[in-house]
Parts: sequence; C-alpha cells; structure tokens
Amino acid sequence: QVQLVESGGGLVQAGGSLRVACVASGRTSSRNGAVAWFRQVPGKEREFVAAMSWNGARTSYGHSVKGRFTISRDNAKSTAYLQMNSLKPEDTAVYYCASSAGNPIWSMLDKIDTYDSWGRGTQVTVSS
Repeated sequence: QVQLVESGGGLVQAGGSLRVACVASGRTSSRNGAVAWFRQVPGKEREFVAAMSWNGARTSYGHSVKGRFTISRDNAKSTAYLQMNSLKPEDTAVYYCASSAGNPIWSMLDKIDTYDSWGRGTQVTVSS
C-alpha cells in the first residue's frame, strides 16, 4: 500500500488554468502500475478524468476533459500531476488521485475498482 496526498486545488475563474499534484509515499518502490485522476461532486458518482501508465507511454482521458487536461508523472519524485486548462464551471469537483499496484487492463482504466490506493482529494472550484 501507498499513501497518496493531493495538493494544488483552489478557486479559479472560468477559462483559467490550475495544476494539481499527487505525491505518493510508503512502499512506492514495489509499485509499477497506472496512476489516475477522478473527480466527484456531491450526489454524483465518481467520474474518471485521466490515467497514465507506469512509463508514461499511454494515457487515457475522460470525454469531458479531453483536449483541455493533461496528466503527467515523475516517478523519481513519486508525483503525478494534472494540468487543467480552459476550465469550466462544470469542472468544479473534488479531485482524487489513485494508483494501481500493477499494470491494469487498459480498458479498465476508468473503473474505480482498478485502483487500490486513493488520496483524500483536493477541491477545485471554477467560478463563472
């Protein structure tokens, strides 16, 4: 197991940009899986945002963020990032970082059950 801590959330105007980060600690050396970002608003299910393979060669994005958000990772720093551009009020949510112990089936990247470690989330609020 690893511990994940998100940071970088905040309040931004529509059209602006924000970058959130996720730092992993604990038994990071034993993990070589995917990292992902999900988001959730009260009363709704957790929504897949983006994922990246261990070596960064493959990425996947949710339909609503494709072309605006970019996921990246720095394994040497045990850190993943989500760069969010052209933000919209509907992007307002708590953003969660997640990681998997091993390489998941790529078609399962958007499934919550694929990931065994989760952070507590960081709030992103986009004002209109």
